[in-house]
Formats: sequence, structure tokens, C-alpha cells
Amino acid sequence: MAKKFGRVHLIVMDSAGIGEAPDANRFFNHETPDTGSNTIGHISEKVGLDVPNFQKLGLGNIAPLKTVAPTDKPLGYSTKLQEVSEGKDTMTGHWEIMGLDIKTPFPVYPDGFPEELLTKIEEFSGRKIIREANKPYSGTAVIDDFGPRQMETGELIIYTSADPVLQIAAHEEIIPVDELMKICEYVRSITLVGSEWMLGRIIARPYVGTPGHFERTAHRRDFALAPFGRTVMNNLDDAGFKVISVGKIHDIYDGQGINKDMGHNENDMDGVDRMLKAMSLPEFDEGLLFVNLVDMDAKYGHRRNPEGYRDAIQDLDGRLPEIMDAMREDDILMITADHGNDPTFVGTDHTREYIPLVTFSKAFKEPKPLPIGHFADISATIAENFGVAKGDIGESILAELV
Repeated sequence: MAKKFGRVHLIVMDSAGIGEAPDANRFFNHETPDTGSNTIGHISEKVGLDVPNFQKLGLGNIAPLKTVAPTDKPLGYSTKLQEVSEGKDTMTGHWEIMGLDIKTPFPVYPDGFPEELLTKIEEFSGRKIIREANKPYSGTAVIDDFGPRQMETGELIIYTSADPVLQIAAHEEIIPVDELMKICEYVRSITLVGSEWMLGRIIARPYVGTPGHFERTAHRRDFALAPFGRTVMNNLDDAGFKVISVGKIHDIYDGQGINKDMGHNENDMDGVDRMLKAMSLPEFDEGLLFVNLVDMDAKYGHRRNPEGYRDAIQDLDGRLPEIMDAMREDDILMITADHGNDPTFVGTDHTREYIPLVTFSKAFKEPKPLPIGHFADISATIAENFGVAKGDIGESILAELV
């Protein structure tokens, strides 16, 4: 069949869940199950959420939101999607969106990393590791607590979170960025699939400043595992379609299936700028533009800052008219998330939630709310639109988008 949409613009609002998933009781923040979590819902309820453009698209039709009313005539189709994979981390959510079913969750290290792994890193790097930091830690708190010591000793700050990640924080004037990247590449090489310590991501966390005034820089880099199977992005790339990434997308998929990368975002609004630049590329005639906006998760969700999270959503809402104006007549915009991270919830971990899906196209006739689906329905829809194979899971909703 002929393509219904020439270009797909897919935005992931990282962690912007919209209510507890049916299996939320199986997932925990420390010892508390994720039952009752609701990222967007609680932001709306507790600190207010003013998003007139999202409201017009139908965000308020997906689930009850205190300050975002439903609309009788939405500009877009909308629904919420349930996760089937065994995990609530960034990679699991993104990989499932692109058609993979992750049956075995990535291991996490709530008590810190084993001594054998730390010793290997020390032997390779020639630097000692601060053992007191080796546990789940806030990324800003860990440099506040151990940054002064690192400046004096040159030791590595290695820590984790509730996610399957190993993070290395390094002051750029003490441990140069190039050196940090080489250490992270080594750690990635010994924590691959089949290794004793398989990890989803190794994250380089450079920072600058002085004690009491440390600030993480935009030189962050994620060293991710390659997806466990072929995604719809691979199928699009093989078929000759443009697949463009913005922000963390290239890292999350280890570059697989991507043939143009617009680079890492300085912040979410820089990510929107990069997205708009990609939309105007002469060579982007048909295909997928895939964008991750991470500030909601990294800066506000994990730090349990509902006001900051609200402002980040509202900032994106303010850019939606600009994005929609830049769209061609046969473009489609799809906005979703990859998991929850309720900033009003206990703990500091992601939350097992439904994710929203709101869509817009200038070609839509009478958009309406859709039945509840699954994460991979997004990629199945993209695959059917471009006439390529879908992933392992997912059902297309292309026929509904008229």
C-alpha cells in the first residue's frame, strides 16, 4: 500500500508516564511497590500543569488530569500504551517502542558493584575508586559529596542508580574528558551480554566547578548495549529510508539502524532546536526522525522536583506550534514516553506506568481517542506506513489514523 505519511517525527518525553500500569505492584521503589504512581497526573494535581497545546491534541482525553480538561474535538489521536517487557528502564522502554520484547530484565546493583569489577577498572585506569560512592546515588549529590576529594586525589567516582547503569563522574580539570571516555569504553567492553556483569549503560558524567558549585557538563555520553534484536529502525535503514536521531537516541540504540545523528542535546529546548533543524534538511524527504528529551527524567523525575518537571513539560508545550508549523502536509507527529518517574512518589527510581501517545497531522480529518495499546504499537504503525517488517511485537494502528 502507498505510504500514508511521508515523514514520522517521534518525540519521547523521557519518563512522562500517565498512571500506574496494571502490573505496577511487581515493580518497586526501594521497598515500596509502584502502585499509585502517576507522573503527569500527580504533576497536574499537586503543582498544576498549563499545557494548552497538548490539551488541544487530546492529552486530557487519555486519563483524568486535574488541570488538563478533555476536549470534544481534539486535533490529534490519543491513547495510553502498556509495557510488556520485564523492566522500567530507559533502554527497555525505548527498545520495546521499536518492537523488541525484553523478557529478561537487566541486573541492577542496589548494594553497589562487586569488588572484582572495581579492581579491574582500577587496574585498567591506574586510578583508585572511592568506595564510599559505590552505591545508588543522586548524580548531583555524589559530586557534592566526593568532588572535593576527587580534586585532591584524582580518584574515580563510580556510582549507580536504581537503573542498570554504571556511572563515572569526573572533574574535567582533574580527569580529562578523553581519559574518562577511554575508561568508560573499557568498562563497556567487560560488561557486555554474556559477561559476569552485564549492564545496560555505562555513563560518563563529566563536571566542572569548585566545591559547593559543581555543575555537570553537556559532555555526558552513554555507552549502551546494542539492542538484543533487529528493530524497526534497522528495517527502515535497510530499505533506504532516512532514520535521524536527536539526543540520547543514538546512544540508547548503540547507533543501530540510524543513518543520521543530530548530536546530543544541551537541554530539552536545544533538542527541539535540533529537531527543527533536522526537519528542514533537504535530504530528509521520507523516513523517521526520533527525538529524546531527557531533562524531565534526569533533572526533575529522579530528583523528585515536580515544579521543574511541570516547567519542562510546559516548555515543550510552548514549542509545539513551531513544530507543527514546520510539518509537511503528509507528516505525522507522535509524542510519547518510555516509562514513568513520578516526582511526587517515594524513592528516586522510575515508576511502572502507562505512557501517553498523542499524535498530530495536518492530514487528519476527525481525530479521536483510541483504545489502550502497547508500546510497540508505535513502531508497528511506522513499519506498516513505510512497508517494512515490524518488530517482534506490536500491532499497527495506521488504519485508525485517518
